[in-house]
Amino acid sequence: MLSRVNPTQTKAWKALEAHAAATSDRHLRDLFAADPARFDRMHVRLEDLLLFDYAKHRVDETTLDLLAKLFEECGVAEGFRSQLDGAAINETEGRAVLHTALRSSSTEALLVDGQDVRPLIARERDRMLDFAEAVRKGDVRSASGEKFKHVVNIGIGGSDLGPRMAVEALKPFAHRGIQMHFVANVDGADLHETLQLVDPARTLFLVASKTFTTQETMANAEAARTWLVQHLGDPGVVADHFAALSTNLAKVEAFGISAERTFGFWDWVGGRYSVWSSIGLPLAIAIGADGFSAFLAGAERIDRHAAETPFRQNIPWLMAALGIWYRNFLGAATHAVLPYDQYLHRFAAFLQQMDMESNGKYLDRSGQRVTYATGPVVWGEPGTNGQHAFYQLIHQGTELIPSDFIASVVPQHPLHAHHAKLLSNFLAQTESLMMGRPEANSPFRVFEGNRPTSTLLFDALTPEALGA
Repeated sequence: MLSRVNPTQTKAWKALEAHAAATSDRHLRDLFAADPARFDRMHVRLEDLLLFDYAKHRVDETTLDLLAKLFEECGVAEGFRSQLDGAAINETEGRAVLHTALRSSSTEALLVDGQDVRPLIARERDRMLDFAEAVRKGDVRSASGEKFKHVVNIGIGGSDLGPRMAVEALKPFAHRGIQMHFVANVDGADLHETLQLVDPARTLFLVASKTFTTQETMANAEAARTWLVQHLGDPGVVADHFAALSTNLAKVEAFGISAERTFGFWDWVGGRYSVWSSIGLPLAIAIGADGFSAFLAGAERIDRHAAETPFRQNIPWLMAALGIWYRNFLGAATHAVLPYDQYLHRFAAFLQQMDMESNGKYLDRSGQRVTYATGPVVWGEPGTNGQHAFYQLIHQGTELIPSDFIASVVPQHPLHAHHAKLLSNFLAQTESLMMGRPEANSPFRVFEGNRPTSTLLFDALTPEALGA
């Protein structure tokens, strides 16, 4: 089970508080000037997949050692191992948290309540991918015998944010003969405007709701069903034009969708992590079974990296530790996610839910009110758009805003001159935020710098890279 240690009562926490006070006047310019090899020690290269540079953070060797000690005192490694092994670490609901199993290629038995879930995962994934390929190839057709040209995913929260983000991110790998659409909001404008874009005779609707009772999703699904029947004139067409991503088979069948077109997942899959389950069907239709498998493989690579790598080379652990440092010891209330890639324009929204829904708690596992900050507000937009919107606040505002800069070396489009300009902005912003501009003709033109950033650099934005 997970540790019940109050982190604020550990030796490491007390030492971090003292360390933060003692180093509050240091500047990143000085850290780099005193240590020319700083980047060499403070970056991680994950094989051919990505580079993580954390040298431009307000940390030194002491900071990192104390954060590692905090993780040790709080039993983070043991807790992560328990999660991977299927322990019921979701103690309030008595459930395992096993989205990691969805992307694992291991055949070793993984027991949840005495049942090996590996075969269940493989069987449901195969069903889902077979259906996705059949839609792509035209083997699954509309009531009139036509290939589907439009796929509309109806879902909200994790049933929308993950698939929508991934489909947008991997457009260069998508089947161009099938147009993907997403409807989430119960505001009728969302569904109405989407239905203006699609041909009822060639549209497949995916209704994504684990319980098949989510208010927004079912309101939209029922309205879409009515619209379809009105246009095609036969209630029987629902079976040909709808599929469900749900575990409530009785309600799905009552809606008019067959069991063969229902793809399930389990209560140990949280919605915000469900894109790797059957909820990822829109992505599988878009990029195909091979692409979806590569997406899973990327996630499995980072899972293994997180489980097997020492703290100082462990990208997820370092990012988590830096988040704790800034939120609890340097007072940073927000965290910006800044992808310099238009294909990742929904990435910040996806991470926003994953982080803020996970950390939006005020009680600890013992039911006691916490006395520390559990997480920041996560937000962001793609570069360079953000530079003309809110970077002013990051550069010169009174709030400390740690930022993640994300980019790929090679673009997934042929406009390489554009990409060169994009990367020059990407690199210039991280340098400017770090170094600042202390000398200027007017104090209003001074940039203090010392604004922390991470750099995440992919070789290319591929399904595997996105999965990681």
